[in-house]
Amino acid sequence: MVTTITDIRVPAHAFPLGRILQEYPDVEIELERLVPTQKEIIPLFWVESASEAAVERTLQEDPLVEELAQLTRTPERVLYSVTWSPDIDTLVKALVDLKVDVLSADGRADFWEFRLQFRDRAQLEQFRRICHEEGIPLDLLRLYNPMMPPEEGSLTAEQLDALKMAYEHGFWDIPRAINQTELANLIGISNNSMSQRLRRGIKVIVEESLYGFAKQQED
Repeated sequence: MVTTITDIRVPAHAFPLGRILQEYPDVEIELERLVPTQKEIIPLFWVESASEAAVERTLQEDPLVEELAQLTRTPERVLYSVTWSPDIDTLVKALVDLKVDVLSADGRADFWEFRLQFRDRAQLEQFRRICHEEGIPLDLLRLYNPMMPPEEGSLTAEQLDALKMAYEHGFWDIPRAINQTELANLIGISNNSMSQRLRRGIKVIVEESLYGFAKQQED
């Protein structure tokens, strides 16, 4: 079992804290931790905003928030705990139900970035599939394996991921087991972005294989 860590970005409206606080353009939020309990999901998060009182009032009045408590404060920001309604956002439920480790998360009024740790690639694909089925836009920023040395070569994390997903889902098979549009939907990107990642990734591999290394001697 190979652990996989990803950095992802979602629009603010795809995450409850972001959706609730989109009206505050200066807000900065850092998730302290995501704690699943038997009945509730209770995250601790820091909020920094010039509109502190208005932000707190907005959180308290939102129907998704059952209870909000101010735990501590510094001169710059406030630490809250929140008990969410059972109708909590699908993204959070997917993280908790799949037992994905949230290593870090921070957001602004327009987007949120998460560093997530999956126990293997299958769990990552399951998470992606749920997000796609629920209409949650997901942008992969980085993908790496902390148990292995860094990948050699010039492929970006996005190109490497696209090529691996294409291979694992039979895109290169004859006949193809999946088409490009289906592959793009699985990853959560546009068909055009998928095409660019595949073409650029293949170009890098060809350049490095044919021109970047000495050719092997033929028998």
